[in-house]
Amino acid sequence: MLPSTANRVPAHTAAKINRRIERQIETNINYYAEHPHEIDQRLRELDQEWDIERTLEANASTLALGGTLLGAFVDRRLLVLPALVTAFLLQHALQGWCPPIPIFRRRGVRTAEEIARERYALKALRGDFSSAQTSAAGRARASG
Repeated sequence: MLPSTANRVPAHTAAKINRRIERQIETNINYYAEHPHEIDQRLRELDQEWDIERTLEANASTLALGGTLLGAFVDRRLLVLPALVTAFLLQHALQGWCPPIPIFRRRGVRTAEEIARERYALKALRGDFSSAQTSAAGRARASG
């Protein structure tokens, strides 16, 4: 059975690295809870952060293109590079793991889910959802 999209990368990442990423998210949220005037800037930074998928896609396409060009113009045996890269990319799509993933994760590259977790916590700190909670509570009182 294939792992779910949201959990496949953390499931294949060392627990120590997952914990470090989670601690960093918590540290960030705690910092911005004490510095709410900086939340908007942090949200803009999160909008620009590359997740593990985008990082892997950029890495794979660069290696595949480079290998194809080297194979075409230098030595045909170098065509093995794009073949390996695409095989690893397929492996990642199916399992959530391929050789560059541990390197990227050690460098702190997060999944889209991990980035979203920080984003939504910051929005909650900013009060973005308080009107939705008030509306839901009002509807519950009105219908009950």
